[in-house]
Amino acid sequence: MQLSPTALNRAANSSLGAVPACASVAYGAQATEVFPRLAACFVVAVCAVLSVRGYRLGVTCDSTRVTVRGYVHTRVIMRERITEVTDFPAIRWTARTGRSRWTPVTAFMTSSSETAGPRLSKNNNTAKLRRWATR
Repeated sequence: MQLSPTALNRAANSSLGAVPACASVAYGAQATEVFPRLAACFVVAVCAVLSVRGYRLGVTCDSTRVTVRGYVHTRVIMRERITEVTDFPAIRWTARTGRSRWTPVTAFMTSSSETAGPRLSKNNNTAKLRRWATR
């Protein structure tokens, strides 16, 4: 089961990297020295990664594990280790060592300033994740 935000939210998530990348390209194009151009290239590369990862934010559930894709990190959690899916939303789980862990699901975080449609979609995805975890 693939759970991801709406297309509009995915575009907004990717803009976190796309907008600074465009500004870096403009800065690098007008720079005359080598170091500022290299720095702009580095920023563009990092922003491109953030843009792609922002677009791909989401959760993939299969029969034995859940894969949570975030902006920087992808975490795979075995289903039997999940103890709770919170309203934040986040997944509480127990590591092999017995340590209690917490993984936020940034794809489904809501904001008071967003409209009802995306918020409802995110809440539905969190509810689906919760049902999957308790089976």
